[in-house]
Amino acid sequence: MSQGDFERSLKEHGSSVYGERKSWLALRIDFPLLTLLLVLMALGIFVLYSASGQNLNYVKRQGVFMGIGLVVMFVVAQFEPRFMQRWAIVLYGAGVALLIAVIFVGVGAKGAQRWLDLGFFRFQPSEILKVAVPLMLSSYLGQRVLPPRFKHVFVAVLLIAIPAILVGIQPDLGTALLIFAAGFFVLFLAGLGKGYLLGVLFFGLGAAPLFWFYLLRDYQKTRILTLLDPQSDKLGAGWNIIQSTTAIGAGGSSGKGWMQGTQSQLDFLPESHTDFIIAVLSEEFGFSGVLCLLLIYGLIILRGMVISIYAQSMFSRLLAGSITLTFFVYIFVNMGMVSGILPVVGVPLPMVSYGGTSIVTLMLGFGMLMAVSREKKRMGEQL
Repeated sequence: MSQGDFERSLKEHGSSVYGERKSWLALRIDFPLLTLLLVLMALGIFVLYSASGQNLNYVKRQGVFMGIGLVVMFVVAQFEPRFMQRWAIVLYGAGVALLIAVIFVGVGAKGAQRWLDLGFFRFQPSEILKVAVPLMLSSYLGQRVLPPRFKHVFVAVLLIAIPAILVGIQPDLGTALLIFAAGFFVLFLAGLGKGYLLGVLFFGLGAAPLFWFYLLRDYQKTRILTLLDPQSDKLGAGWNIIQSTTAIGAGGSSGKGWMQGTQSQLDFLPESHTDFIIAVLSEEFGFSGVLCLLLIYGLIILRGMVISIYAQSMFSRLLAGSITLTFFVYIFVNMGMVSGILPVVGVPLPMVSYGGTSIVTLMLGFGMLMAVSREKKRMGEQL
């Protein structure tokens, strides 16, 4: 090897090594996504202060959870997607094991046993599966020929069904539906054939009577019947929907003003700082305020889909797409149940409703999105 060839080789290897070290030292984030999330967080804190009756304890705790979520997001964003792919089965297995633990040593509240109490901290293991399920399915299907064959679809359905059933018996129908949706989106993005989709549809219709008579609990049946006729029990099961739709209608186009809503401030609206917080926003800021929130959500979803489209690998594309579409389901289900077009299933409004575990889980998912975006930028391609 000549002197020139040796120096040229040394420069190439040296630049690759030190360039990789530099990339690990630099904090890689997706600035458009980060900016949108920070704006959404600020709006969430602003609305929560009013919805909680100016309770600073709620606001402070929400701020702490948001801070923890941001740290989690930044840390996860630094890992390569291929690293996540290798550890997907570990996270999935740990999540399922924790769900089984809930059955035996879980802590109950309001008729549901969903939490594990560690003494200094109580958390809901089902939240982990909202991320673990799409991660596991993306890892499994991303290594196989697509569209998936029957045996691969069968395994994927099992991977979805196990945690969804374990969560459903807690009972937590809302989270079980989100876990199912997260897994289904991976299959859908992997090119699931029309025959499978029609099969799922007909199976769902055929199993509906069994689901109604043997799986749904009485209070869940009441919620569905109340959706069809809220006026049948104005002071009971229909109270939440009646008060939320009243608050939404009272806001008009521009709203009554911050902290001026009567439904929330006079405690007519139950769970105003959690599941029904969009009704508070609508009453105080009107249709224009809801449109602003929807615009922020829409831009986040758009950014997530752009990241998915330009992802480097099939695993990254499936993961980013499923996380983004599941985020959309969060929004759709919450707004649907508050406005009276879907049954009340206890799904919070992302980054706006009060709740710690939900926020941290969402930020974990956004960290994965940023990791996919960072992977693309590392290859020298622009989104």
